[in-house]
Amino acid sequence: MKKIGVIVIDDERSAREELKRALKSYPDFEVTGEAKNAEEAKEQIEAKRPDLIFLDIQMPDKSGFELLEMLDEVPAVIFTTAFNQYAVQAFEINALDYLMKPVRDERFTKAMEKARHTIQQKSAAENMPADRQLFIKDGEQCFFVQMSDIYLIESLDNYSRLYFQGKKVLLKRSLRQWEEILEALPFFRINRTQLINTRYIQQVHRLPNGRLTISLKTGEQLEVSSRQSVKFKTLNGL
Repeated sequence: MKKIGVIVIDDERSAREELKRALKSYPDFEVTGEAKNAEEAKEQIEAKRPDLIFLDIQMPDKSGFELLEMLDEVPAVIFTTAFNQYAVQAFEINALDYLMKPVRDERFTKAMEKARHTIQQKSAAENMPADRQLFIKDGEQCFFVQMSDIYLIESLDNYSRLYFQGKKVLLKRSLRQWEEILEALPFFRINRTQLINTRYIQQVHRLPNGRLTISLKTGEQLEVSSRQSVKFKTLNGL
């Protein structure tokens, strides 16, 4: 059976060593990397694509939350910190778990059982690309968002507005950047300013001029440009 890849991220070497020692008791987990700051962590995560990261929240230069914002794809996260004021925020954004330093053995065991169960479930579902998750920060609010939950992305110059689970958030990321991230996923650019998740399409309507309008299951009715109407009809055999 494939081992569960882990990266340990903490600015204190002693804290990293403590976690690595604890992980030796779990042979189905394999530490594939470690990092002492956000920049190193980003490189490690993008290169090794771990299933799970242990992430210190308060680090020099950039926090653990800021690191997650930098990633195009976020693995399962167990936060670790000595400051309990972060606990509520960590759980509000649906982190896998949260460990206070120094980490108690019984608490670590519970976190590992939860991680194993969650990651194995994801693997059993064939780890579809649409089940990848993003970390999104909107003002003081933070979210872990599954790609499959995003149904519409709108361009606002160098910003974009994401629609998911009845929420709308504004991010400093262009539509072009989203197209690169979502290239292998069921998203389609319907015009100059909008990307849709095709799994949310309820109906496609033909207009007399050959263009299309699309109704989403969430209630939006959207116009498809002439060029993208031709492309959509070709791709879908319409």
